[in-house]
Amino acid sequence: MEKQTRRPRIVIAYDSGFGHTATLAGAVAEGAADAGGDVARLAVRAVTEADWDLLDAADAVVFGSPTYMGNVSAAFQSFAEATSSRCQAGTWRDKVAAGFTNSGAKSGDKSHALTSLAVLAAQHHMHWVSLGLVAGWNSTAGREDDLNRLGFFQGAGAQTDVDVPAERVHAADVATFRHLGARVCAVTRRMLGGG
Repeated sequence: MEKQTRRPRIVIAYDSGFGHTATLAGAVAEGAADAGGDVARLAVRAVTEADWDLLDAADAVVFGSPTYMGNVSAAFQSFAEATSSRCQAGTWRDKVAAGFTNSGAKSGDKSHALTSLAVLAAQHHMHWVSLGLVAGWNSTAGREDDLNRLGFFQGAGAQTDVDVPAERVHAADVATFRHLGARVCAVTRRMLGGG
């Protein structure tokens, strides 16, 4: 007899300065929803008590921020610092976590921003989920529209030219971020005991 479980509750908690990261947060949310998750998006610049309740009730939280000056945005860092009482209380212990970032440069030190997100999750005793993709676009047979075209592993990383509107985020990055959402949902389902 197959065990029945509820749908994983997943919150995408992100900051976005110019809309590009918000577009990518939407892709993560779509991937998680398509994989069977109950998904909410939460912009972290103005978190309400209801938002904290949403985060506390989540099975998984996917953190996202643009990479500014080699790290997460000041607004995301402010949110991270506001979680300290939950860290001390263990409120988010054993939830699933993952992360994503975007910057204008191909590298832009996005790995440092992803590490900051992973450290935040570790301090909360959460279970970090990697991107789970090999690097794309790294051979003569590769293409710019490969998944994980920028070769990140710890989380999802995107590159968006700083002078394009949010709807012009690279299609391969959108697909990669959808993959992250679906992966988080699948891992969370397994953590909940649903295979």
